Amino acid sequence: MRITLIPLLLVLAAACVPALCGKGEQLVLQPEAPVETRSRFAALDDVRLLANGLLQLGQSLREFVQKTKGQINDIIQKLNIFDHSFYQLSVLASEIKEEEEELKKTTVVLKANNEEIKGMSFEINSKVDNILQEKSQLQNKVEGLEEKLSSLSHGLVTSEQLTEITGLREVIYSQERSITELLKAVKEQSDQLNHQKLQIKIMEEKLTVDTLTQETIERMPEIFNGDAPTLTPYLTSSSPSTTDMMNLPSDCSDLFNRGERASGLYAIRPTGAEPFMAFCDMSKDHGATVIQRRRDGSVNFDQIWEKYENGFGDFQGEFWLGLRKIHSLAAQVNSVLHIQLEDWKQGRRFIEYRCNLSGPENNYTIHLTHLSGELLDPMSNHSGMMFSTKDRDNDNHQDSNCAHNYTGGWWFNACGDTNLNGRYFHMRPKGRSERKRGIQWRPGRKNSYSLKFTQISVQHVASPRTISSTSVSSEPGVFL
Repeated sequence: MRITLIPLLLVLAAACVPALCGKGEQLVLQPEAPVETRSRFAALDDVRLLANGLLQLGQSLREFVQKTKGQINDIIQKLNIFDHSFYQLSVLASEIKEEEEELKKTTVVLKANNEEIKGMSFEINSKVDNILQEKSQLQNKVEGLEEKLSSLSHGLVTSEQLTEITGLREVIYSQERSITELLKAVKEQSDQLNHQKLQIKIMEEKLTVDTLTQETIERMPEIFNGDAPTLTPYLTSSSPSTTDMMNLPSDCSDLFNRGERASGLYAIRPTGAEPFMAFCDMSKDHGATVIQRRRDGSVNFDQIWEKYENGFGDFQGEFWLGLRKIHSLAAQVNSVLHIQLEDWKQGRRFIEYRCNLSGPENNYTIHLTHLSGELLDPMSNHSGMMFSTKDRDNDNHQDSNCAHNYTGGWWFNACGDTNLNGRYFHMRPKGRSERKRGIQWRPGRKNSYSLKFTQISVQHVASPRTISSTSVSSEPGVFL
């Protein structure tokens, strides 16, 4: 109301001043003319029009202020969410650093104990060597006495000789008991030393895992936004080893049959395909060609079709071999797909399928038949599906792109219960939508889990295996 009265008074003042000024001029110039009477107030319609305009302006200003307040509140909420997330990451990083310092201190103490045990073990070994030498000397004396006894067997043995023989036997028995006790002490010291070494190894592994975890958390934005490196391309005829190209093994199973037992990187040449480098897992009683491995989240698996077709990552860490190379491996007869998973409780399980993978003309359609394993089988729901990436949608979901929404290329159905190429999480996300973007192995209606390690490999067997029903681990509370 005050805002309306002030402009009104200003208008009335402006209307009155010219009227007064006009009246003064008429009195000076025309003193005899009749004075025209004018109102000292503005017209009522003008006042109302001005008042309405001012009211509309005030209403518009009020709406603008309310809208600006709402936008400021939204910005403040987003800043609070960001501060909370940053605080959580800072707390986690500080906890990891504290654990790392504690592990370093423990490692130093264990190494010092290890050195002391080594010194004690060396002293005990030297004493044992001396005792063994004394034992050998006593045995020589005993043999000499036995020879004397045999020479005197035809005659009478005196009491003095019998006493001497008995005393020597008691000395020998005493020495043997001492040697046995020392050997027992050496064994105990050796067991203790092995236990200390094992503890040191466990501490070092845990320290390495914590360091990798901290580095991965610090590099998380770079990993999620970065492009994965391309794997080693196909080997060409211009390579220095051209003469050996024809003698290359067809896969890691063939390499195992030739006598190779060390896991590592090898050149292979599947039947009818170009040679390429592959990582061979020889840890079992056969050779397997690894086509996928996840273990620390160091590689971003949310890649385009070209990357998934040619392969990406690092053979010494995380990688995807490439659909073209996997097709050349799985196109051979009696191909078995072996999937190995490990959760954060060190529960490791596997499952195997009879596998066949079509070529690029069918978008690498996969065909699976369950064989055996310790895991429930959700992959049968993906059999017969084409491969999909975020830039090439081949799934059965008409209203959504599963690879774009769930991240990572996979044989999605609509969208299915399995995606081992999802985002790597060190901690299980709270939101359900965020969990679906992670590595999934979710049979039926069970909850999804954040996996620590995955490895997919292809091997070839001499004859088809017997198809078995899905087997489930009998251990309670462990893994899926």
